[in-house]
Amino acid sequence: MFCPFCNQKESRVLESRLTNDNSVRRRRECESCGKRFTTYEKLEVIQFLVVKRTGTRDPYSREKLRAGLSRACVKTAVSAEQIDNIVESVENELMAAGRREISSSLLGELVLSKLSALDQVAYVRFASVYRAFQSVDDFIAELNLLKESLKDADGRSKQILERAELEERLSKDATIGSGKSR
Repeated sequence: MFCPFCNQKESRVLESRLTNDNSVRRRRECESCGKRFTTYEKLEVIQFLVVKRTGTRDPYSREKLRAGLSRACVKTAVSAEQIDNIVESVENELMAAGRREISSSLLGELVLSKLSALDQVAYVRFASVYRAFQSVDDFIAELNLLKESLKDADGRSKQILERAELEERLSKDATIGSGKSR
């Protein structure tokens, strides 16, 4: 960290504290001139864009995802903390994948994979809105899928990310092959 007084690089941290806005406040002392100064460190969060089925792009909203999960989990045993954990887990997987744009279908599938292991009723509620169920047959088909997925819930998130990347590559190849450009 460069000293704001003498521009030397070497400084010593005297004190570190977490602030109310989740940044770290550090009190430093320059080893060259001996003057003290304060720095603030904040985690830089990558902003995702959600690509809707219509092709429009909207900024990712943690609150919107949490609200959708909360509606699906009404009158179930799923706590607010568990909902926050799902949101956090989905965000961590997306950051680990290193993608700036995500399809709404990928986002929905990741949420469903987390909900399937947590609460089956909340899973079906979320799926009914996300997949726009039109009939009882849609519910029955989803319930059958849920039964099957419970047998192999561990690798589901990884498979979803891999499938989404494959679909994205195929989509780009089809766009390039047809001579269209963005």
